[in-house]
Formats: sequence, structure tokens, C-alpha cells
Amino acid sequence: MTILPFTGGGGVAGWSLLSRTGDRQRQMVAQEGQIRQASQHYRDRIASVGSADDLLSDYKLLKLSLGAFGLEADVGNKAFIRKILESDLDDDKSLANRLADKSYRKLAEAFGFGAGGQRPQEKGFADRIVSKFVEREFEARVGESDGNLRLALSARRELAELSASPSSNDTKWFEIIGNTRLRKVFEGAFGFSSSYAKMPIDRQHAEFKAAARRVMGTDSVAAFSDKAQVEKLVRTFLARSAVRLDSSSNRYSTALTLLGSSRLR
Repeated sequence: MTILPFTGGGGVAGWSLLSRTGDRQRQMVAQEGQIRQASQHYRDRIASVGSADDLLSDYKLLKLSLGAFGLEADVGNKAFIRKILESDLDDDKSLANRLADKSYRKLAEAFGFGAGGQRPQEKGFADRIVSKFVEREFEARVGESDGNLRLALSARRELAELSASPSSNDTKWFEIIGNTRLRKVFEGAFGFSSSYAKMPIDRQHAEFKAAARRVMGTDSVAAFSDKAQVEKLVRTFLARSAVRLDSSSNRYSTALTLLGSSRLR
């Protein structure tokens, strides 16, 4: 039986509920039969993996590894994943570095095969990857009840990593703009319409930073290392999303009322 996290009515109230009960509900997902079996297989076998080919030859190990980085859709694309895993991350022209989705670079970095390393054999490696996998699985299941809550959870996780990145502040903003999930959260919190995506990228960059100063009080992405800043962003996103949804519902109800009235005449 698949366990679906309880999110209440969603929105800001649902976020508050997840903040209180998330750890317990996440543990319930981790202990679910299939998840527990996949996690145990990973812990038992991953230390024997010393190359990209070793990982690709074990479907269960590969599936969980990709799932930990949100890349499970690529499980059948082995030639592509081999190139990612073997990418030299010191080479700006390597495949993992060229792709806009930085999840591929994170995958390559985690395994370290491109640098001639064998990180799966390091102490704690299995637990780190399994933890990432469970977190992603939990987010996906929350999303079955409320897509915006899934985006909020994803933003909290990704901003924790991005805020600690040694990249420049401008580079971090370009990463936010290019990250579909993070972008939706920031657009929602800033009140941006979809038309912003049609602007030249440098103009988008300037608009996002200006909105951050207005809404968050700073345009420093590093400021999101402060949990209070992340909480402010997420709650603003969820509140604005609820207002837009309510507004859309009211317009739809009004249209139906007018249509019904016209038919009675």
C-alpha cells in the first residue's frame, strides 16, 4: 500500500502541518515495503560499485541513484548517463557541465567517476544517497495532494544547497531563473506573470533581483541559508498562489452564473 502524506487543506495551512509532522511522515514513507527494500539493496550493494558500468549494470542501484537527484526518467538512457557519470567536472566543455539542468552535474559529482574516484565506497555514501532518494519520494507524494506544496519542499531543499554554493550571486540567480521548480516559487512569491519568461535573460535577471530586494529585503541568494528567509519566501508563494486560485475560481463561478441566467431568459 502506497503511503500518501497528509497535507490538510494544502496551502499555507498545509505547509504549517508539514513543518510540524514532516519528519514523522517522511519516516513512514522510508519504512514502506518497496522503499525499505530498495534502500536496503542499495546499502548492501553500492560499495561494490567502482565504475559507471558497474552502476549501469544494476537496475535497482541505478534507479535509486537517479531518483535521488530527480533524474529517474533517464533510467533507460544508459549511454547518456554513462557520459554524465564519466564527465570531467574540471572541464567546462564536459557534458555534465554544459547541461542547463545542474542535477546532472550533482549526480556526476556525487559519484566522482570522472575524476578517477570511487566515492560509492566512502563511508556514509549509501546513507546520503538513500536520504536524498527518500526526500524526493516524499516530495513527489506530497505533490499528489498539492503541487504547490511539492514546489515549496523542493525550494527549501534546493535553496539550502544553492545558498551555500561558492558561485557568485549573479550566477546563483541565473541558476534560479533556469531551474523550472525554483523559478515557479520565486515567480509566485514575486507576483510575476508568465510574460516575464519572454524577456531577454539579462532583463529577467535584473527583475528577479529587484523583486527580491522588494519582497525579501535583499537580493543575496546566500541569505537563504537563513531558514526564516526560506520560510518567508515559501509562505508568500503559497499565499499568493491561493489568492490567484480563489480569483480564478470566482471568475469561473461568475461565468457559470451569467451563463445560467442567460439560459433562463
